[in-house]
Amino acid sequence: MSQSNNHNGATSAEGQQTQNSEPQAKVKWTLVGPGLVAAATGVGAADLVATMIAGQRYGYALLWAVIVGTIMKIVLVEGVGRYSLATGNTMFHGWRELGRWTSWYFAPYIVIWGLVYGAAAMSGTGLALSALFPRTSLTMWAILTGVLCFALTWLGQYQLFEKLAAILVGIMFVTVVGIAAITAPNLPEILRGLVPTIPDGSFVYVLSIAGGVGGTITLAAYGYWLREKKWFTPKWMKVMRMDNSVAYAVTGIFVLATLVLGAELLYSANVAVSDNDQGLVDMADVLEARYGTFISKWFIVGFFSAAFSSCLGVWNGVSLMFADYVGHLKNLPQGHPSTSTGGKYYRAYLIWLTFPPMLLLLLGKPTGLIIGYGVLGAFFMPFLGLTLLVLLNTKHTPKEWRNGWFINTLMGIISAAFVYLCVSQVAGLF
Repeated sequence: MSQSNNHNGATSAEGQQTQNSEPQAKVKWTLVGPGLVAAATGVGAADLVATMIAGQRYGYALLWAVIVGTIMKIVLVEGVGRYSLATGNTMFHGWRELGRWTSWYFAPYIVIWGLVYGAAAMSGTGLALSALFPRTSLTMWAILTGVLCFALTWLGQYQLFEKLAAILVGIMFVTVVGIAAITAPNLPEILRGLVPTIPDGSFVYVLSIAGGVGGTITLAAYGYWLREKKWFTPKWMKVMRMDNSVAYAVTGIFVLATLVLGAELLYSANVAVSDNDQGLVDMADVLEARYGTFISKWFIVGFFSAAFSSCLGVWNGVSLMFADYVGHLKNLPQGHPSTSTGGKYYRAYLIWLTFPPMLLLLLGKPTGLIIGYGVLGAFFMPFLGLTLLVLLNTKHTPKEWRNGWFINTLMGIISAAFVYLCVSQVAGLF
């Protein structure tokens, strides 16, 4: 109980200080903010592959699922942002207020997740670079990616990080959406794809696509990026909502373009590609055969931008979450230098994300670790959805900022969908 009081007191003081220090001038509206960072971080190579394979197998039939996924993420991330601005607290503070059981899940999750994700993210970016520069080592590029992410995030300069994310999103968008336009997509089929249908054997696939538009743990990191942006109080609520909606709309268009590529270049020609990161290189080969080397390389640049933006976002955002987690365990006030960007706990997790995973790149990924990663990861979206429902409907959030019936309905449906997907994924692992 003393821990909770300590944090609440610190938060109140911090919130009052922040509110007093905010300029009284009109709030500056911006389209480039934490939402774009969260969206860029969440869409990595794995999401591109999943969506492209959906296009390969079902054409435009699951296009509607991408749109539903975009709406789901807008609702969830708005909830994270609203809780953070309305209370001045971080997401982990909210989870701790629900009970110590949250730490029992979060501790092994963030440790195992960081180790496996670090290797996967570096490998995905390395794959893009090795495809861009043939006959070079994937492992070399993967290790260089990890070192570069480590260097760029070590000092914790959020403004630099945000600008890099915006540039990478711009490259992603121009390349993939541009190439999708070149394929002259079938407009009547696209319109038919807006009508929800579930082809035989595709139900779990529908949930996977919807769940993959824009990340998992990085959704919870959104509140930490709001703090980095100095958006602390309810004064920023309208800006946050626009920032979030625009960012995920851009991401949704990008993911839709990936599905168009799968439908136009793979489904219509009955071409199969790998159902892992290699599938993106296979797609580059298909593009080269049809449109030439320039378009193929252009696509790989977009693939690299998506993979590298995910690396940068996780290195920064999840390190902030880990630092906050340790700060709560040690009963430190929010904003303590040790738990802030560039603090010792933030940097400790950066080291964990960067260097131990390099051993996995060299030695291979142990099966048991992969199963543990899959199980813990499958539980995160239900965990986030259900805890947000509790936090945003109870005394943990000021009454004027709690959920209405419409948002509660959406969050309930979203949480139920993720619970089903969680059970399916865990069953599939065994």
